[in-house]
Amino acid sequence: MKIFSEELVGKAVKDLKIANLSQATIGEILLVAQYLEKETGIPFIRMDQGSPGLPVNREGVKAEIEALESGIGSQYPAAAGIPELKSAASEFIKAFMDLEISPRSCVPTVGSVMGSFSSFIACTQRTPGKDKILFIDPGFPIQKVQLKIIGVQWREFDIYSYRGEALREKLEGELSQGDIAAIVYSNPNNPAWICLEESELAIIGELATKYDTIVLEDLAYFCMDYRKDMGHPYEPPYPPTVARYTDNYILMLSASKIFSYAGQRIAITCISDKLFERQFPALAQRYNDSGVFGQTLIASIMYMITSGCTYSTQYAYAAMLKGATEGKINFVEDTREYAVRASRMKKIFKENGFHIIYDRDVTQEVGDGFFFTLGYSKMSGGELLKELLYYGVSSISLSTTGSGQQGIRACTSRMKEELYPVLEERMKAFREDHPVTE
Repeated sequence: MKIFSEELVGKAVKDLKIANLSQATIGEILLVAQYLEKETGIPFIRMDQGSPGLPVNREGVKAEIEALESGIGSQYPAAAGIPELKSAASEFIKAFMDLEISPRSCVPTVGSVMGSFSSFIACTQRTPGKDKILFIDPGFPIQKVQLKIIGVQWREFDIYSYRGEALREKLEGELSQGDIAAIVYSNPNNPAWICLEESELAIIGELATKYDTIVLEDLAYFCMDYRKDMGHPYEPPYPPTVARYTDNYILMLSASKIFSYAGQRIAITCISDKLFERQFPALAQRYNDSGVFGQTLIASIMYMITSGCTYSTQYAYAAMLKGATEGKINFVEDTREYAVRASRMKKIFKENGFHIIYDRDVTQEVGDGFFFTLGYSKMSGGELLKELLYYGVSSISLSTTGSGQQGIRACTSRMKEELYPVLEERMKAFREDHPVTE
């Protein structure tokens, strides 16, 4: 039996002026859930927005308070970032990725959203004719909106059918056209939680070098592939990264998920040292500067977007990175609760007729973590999203992420202990009302 009537959901959609519920954005679904909760007092199972659901890291809070009390709030921060954060980021990357990136090439951004936005600009302007972005989907919908803002075109493909060696032919077919400036993906992946493996990253790196394309690797869920224990500094295993296979890379490393510091909007954009130093005449001509990639990105692009990152938040991030590097903070264990939640939630869904869509990496089953994907019988993603709303479960359609598969993305971050029996009861009702047919 449905919890919310079609009439009430329809009224919410009308009042909120949502054009197409089946293709609704994360923000629109959030508003619908809030509307229905307010109207009825019945709580939702919130699987829509990927906001951290764990306590904020206290070392960051302590360091930020101390920084503010020191009086730095009256000063403008340098666009390139404070030395403490740049050094801490460089050492963190050495400790947890076994990579050498100099402090100079580690630049703070107001979240990785700013990191991708500014990188898109620099990448598509550096070489005439290389002016498009290639998305290895599914991915983060906001990044495509960023391209709409700056008038940049893109191409995309769903990696579902191109895992392993099949990725090579597909990627070469795209890059050989000569117009791709950068490749974008997240690893682990939002929304599918698949993880590109070393063999796949080697292919991406090799072809990025061959076709002089920059790889933007979004590490929002850094080391959160809990199938391996990657939480110990200077000890393998290290997370897979394209940086081992090309010098044409930019890594985006956010504090939002690994330290639950999302509200303070802080991340690091880590540029390959060789890419940082490359000089591009097109950039020099456009910005009337040196045309050195890293300098142009910082001084002529990033600074124009935010005029630097909040001073005190930089000290917070520096303290958290330093704490992790020194072994005082185990951010992997701190966030492992997401894997526990995913396992429990998946079990409830699968027992009630749902299936995991992106269910495998190349050599093993997909892990448990912050996100997972669900399908049900022959329902489209839009249909499933809409039907689940009637049972008090909010999600987003995979179609909004560039996926060609029919289903939804589920986020574990807002799940609470008292909601598991609620979810189980609602999904039993859902299955009774929607008998699975072969």
